[in-house]
Amino acid sequence: ILDKLETIYPDAQCELEHTTAFELLIATILSAQCTDVRVNIVTRELFKKYNKPEDFANLSEEEIMKEIKTCGLYKSKAKKIKETSQMICDNYKGEVPDTLEELVKLPGVGRKTADVVLSNAFNKDAIAVDTHVFRVSNRIGIVHTKTPEKTEFALMEAIPKHRWSHSHHVLIFHGRRMCKARKPECELCPIQNDCDFYQRKE
Repeated sequence: ILDKLETIYPDAQCELEHTTAFELLIATILSAQCTDVRVNIVTRELFKKYNKPEDFANLSEEEIMKEIKTCGLYKSKAKKIKETSQMICDNYKGEVPDTLEELVKLPGVGRKTADVVLSNAFNKDAIAVDTHVFRVSNRIGIVHTKTPEKTEFALMEAIPKHRWSHSHHVLIFHGRRMCKARKPECELCPIQNDCDFYQRKE
């Protein structure tokens, strides 16, 4: 399945624009229940003005809210961004930590956000399970799990470690472009013969 998907999406990669681990961390926090396209529109302007932990630590929550308002859930995201930035300044000398254990200590950073940062900013093997990875991997039948966290561990078992990071991107691309939530394009799908969902529909 992954071989076939990698052939269709050879350019699968993180679609959140960033130049540093910190920018990616902020963009990923902003991406909760928001599209990457919208986040990129916001961060293109935001990061011109503020792109370091000390920048956001020195802003008020209200100032951050104004900058990120169009991303949705902006009040809680502003709070998390300020608190996380402050903690990075206070506890990590202004550098984003590069381990899962330390990243998930940051306010607003769960396993998914931590895995995105580890994989894309630090080139570490990780599978971040967002809504697309969760839906697609269970729909196809690579795993059979009920929660994103269980999906992450099941995928780690099912997929060789060196393929974790790229598999995450390939599954996201497939989820956004073909295996959509409401109307999956099953008739066009190159992995229909390998897919539990398609086989059950027939």
